[in-house]
Amino acid sequence: MRAVHLALAVATVILPAATAQAQSCGQLWYQRNAVYAEAGYCFQTQRARAEFGENCFPPYGRLSPRQQAQVNAVQRQEDLRGCPR
Repeated sequence: MRAVHLALAVATVILPAATAQAQSCGQLWYQRNAVYAEAGYCFQTQRARAEFGENCFPPYGRLSPRQQAQVNAVQRQEDLRGCPR
């Protein structure tokens, strides 16, 4: 179930910018962290662990150029909204 949930979140990250602009801070947080989860990041916060689990794996959060571009795009939207990180 969590893998399906994660796959849907990652797919959401690559939606057009116009769609990303209509999203809430919580949705943007989820999208950004879904990219890190896809890359095996070891989450430290209780919130992220509850959403993405405690399992981490290689490359342990090291992002590909495509993934980094996705994170950057989401962070720009978070900054425009004044979302906390």
